[in-house]
Amino acid sequence: MSAHIICGGLTFEKTPIELREKVAFRDVQLPEALKQMKQLLGLREAVLVSTCNRVEYFGATSEPERAAAAWPDFLCRFHGVMEDFAPLSFQFHDVPCVEHLFSVASGLKSMVVGETEILGQLKDAYQIAHKHGQTSKWLNRLFQSSFAAAKAVRSRTAITRGSVSVGSVAVDLAEKIFGELHDCRVMVIGAGDTSEKTARSLLSHGVVSILVANRTLDRAEALALELKGEAVHWDEWENRAADVDIMISSTSAPHYVLTQSKLETLLKRRQRRPLFLIDLAVPRDFEPSINLLDDVYLYDIDDLQSIAHAHLRERQAEITRSIEILKPHVERYMAWANRQAGEPGQDDMRTGLVVA
Repeated sequence: MSAHIICGGLTFEKTPIELREKVAFRDVQLPEALKQMKQLLGLREAVLVSTCNRVEYFGATSEPERAAAAWPDFLCRFHGVMEDFAPLSFQFHDVPCVEHLFSVASGLKSMVVGETEILGQLKDAYQIAHKHGQTSKWLNRLFQSSFAAAKAVRSRTAITRGSVSVGSVAVDLAEKIFGELHDCRVMVIGAGDTSEKTARSLLSHGVVSILVANRTLDRAEALALELKGEAVHWDEWENRAADVDIMISSTSAPHYVLTQSKLETLLKRRQRRPLFLIDLAVPRDFEPSINLLDDVYLYDIDDLQSIAHAHLRERQAEITRSIEILKPHVERYMAWANRQAGEPGQDDMRTGLVVA
C-alpha cells in the first residue's frame, strides 16, 4: 500500500471572501473538524489550516483521489452550507505538496508576499493537530521542515522588509484616504495578533490616539497598556466609535460585529465626518452593505489585494531567491521520506504530480 503526502483546499486566489467566510474554522472547532475530516477524506494523519486567506488540509494517505473528491463535501457537511467548492479547490501530491507548504510558510503564497503572520498560523494549526493525536511521523517531519525552511528564507532574503503584513497594508490604504494620520483617532476591535500588528503600524505613523475594544477586558487592557492607548469595555465600544476616524476589526465572531442599521444610528452623531473601516476578519466583522452609506469607506481583506500586487512586483527578485533557498529543504524532506519508504514494512512514498 503506497502513501502520499497531500494538501489541498481553498485560497484567496480563486475563492472570494464571500465563500471563504462560510467555511472558515475557529480554533475551538478544529479538534472535531480534524476528526471528521480524517475519516471522510481517508487520511492517516491530518492538519487543518484556516486563516483569512486560505482553508487548507494536509495529510498522509494511500487514497489521494478519495481525499480530493471528499473535501468539498466535508466543508459543506461540517459548516451546514450548500456550495460547490470542487471547482475552486486544489490538491497537490508529494513533491508539489512539500513545495507548496514550504512556500506558504515562507510567505511566498500570501496575498501580501513576505508577510510573517502565516508562519505563526501554521505553527498553531500544527500544534492543535499534534496535541489531539492527528499527526505522526510524516506530517511531524513535514511541518518541522517547513518551519526551518521559512526561517532560512527570512534570514537570507529581504522578502519580509517593508509593508508586508496585512495590517501594514491596511495602514497604507488609510494614508491614501486621509493623507497624514497625525490627527486621526483609531479604534481597534479585537485584540488578536493581526489587530496588534495593525495598531503598532498605526502608532508608527503618528495617530493621535488608539482605543482597544475586546470581549475580554483583560486582553484589551494589556494591549492598550503596550500601545499607550485606552481599553474600552465591549458593551461601550459602539458609543465610543462616534469619536474615531478609523476602525480596524479582526475578531473571531461568527456574526457581524457592526451592521448597517447600527452604523446608520452612529453616523447621525458624526456630522458627516468620514469614517474608514478596515475589516480584517474572516468571517467578516462588518456587514458589506455598510459600504452603501455616505461618508463611509469600507475595505475587507480581499480589497487589500491591489496594494499587495504592487508589493509583489517590488519583491519579484526576492521571490526568485527564496524559491532557490527552498529547493534543498524540499529535497532533504523527500530524501528522508524515500528512506522511510525503503525500510521493511514501511509505506512507499512516491513523487506525485499535481492533481487538478
